Amino acid sequence: RCKNLSVSFWNSYWMLPSDVCGVNCFWEAAFRYDYMKTHPSEKMHLAVVACGERLEETVTMLRSAIIFSIKPLHFHIFAEDQLHESFKDILDEFPYEGKVNYTLYPITFPSESAAEWKKLFKPCASQRLFLPLILKNVDSLLYVDTDILFLRPVDDIWSFLGKFNSTQIAAMAPEHEEPRIGWYNRFARHPYYGATGVNSGVMLMNMTRIRRKYFKNDMTPVRLQWGEILMPLLKKYKLNITWGDQDLLNIMFFHNPESLYIFPCQWNYRPDHCIYGSNCKTAEEEGIFILHGNRGVYHDDKQPTFRAVYEAIRNVS
Repeated sequence: RCKNLSVSFWNSYWMLPSDVCGVNCFWEAAFRYDYMKTHPSEKMHLAVVACGERLEETVTMLRSAIIFSIKPLHFHIFAEDQLHESFKDILDEFPYEGKVNYTLYPITFPSESAAEWKKLFKPCASQRLFLPLILKNVDSLLYVDTDILFLRPVDDIWSFLGKFNSTQIAAMAPEHEEPRIGWYNRFARHPYYGATGVNSGVMLMNMTRIRRKYFKNDMTPVRLQWGEILMPLLKKYKLNITWGDQDLLNIMFFHNPESLYIFPCQWNYRPDHCIYGSNCKTAEEEGIFILHGNRGVYHDDKQPTFRAVYEAIRNVS
């Protein structure tokens, strides 16, 4: 049962053969947890943006992060004002004292262009673009959409920060593995990263580097910093973009490809990886590490496996 619950991640830490995990994984987990408790480390910072009817989905995502993770977590929750009390009531009841802290923030955009950012793609979605400018004292951050579920510790994706080379400032997964069904390479009317673009539903950021970097662009020969480039990009491409802030990130990293670290598709596994046949080979070989239930699949019957995982984590005591 341990293996079936995707806890085979212990193998990667302890080099256990997979058939041993079924017997020993509880003890290995307990040992690892004890070790982390007696060897304190800095907190991992996780950000999410929640608007509309996304309260339950967001809380379920946070549960999954807590259940599997080892190191302490700090949640940065950007939400509409009417959701703040509900978040506070739920999170204050979580029995994880010492492991989890959270901060609630209002949805905020630059005052001179707030209306444009609010109506880009979905309400509040563009908030993620401004996280490096708002969270000025946070060095590194993992941003996730509300429809994300962690099936491995956040610690494991957080460790990719240590794999960045000197030019890399962020990490994402490809939008598609199979170009024949890729959206960007077939339909995009703007530049995009790599062969099939990148998906920003799971985005790991070294925000100190982001704030310091001067970005190449196709608007001026002068390189621009993060806070300077966002509005000009929107003005130039707003009639050509379909997926809002994700498209802007693709344009930005098209011009600055050396700045992006790419992690494999099992760290952002979506229905797109299985509805047209299986096209995430690393997930077949190693398992799914982060599940991304876009297309609303946690709440309908189109992908019953996605929904079953969501309901299991939502209902956990």
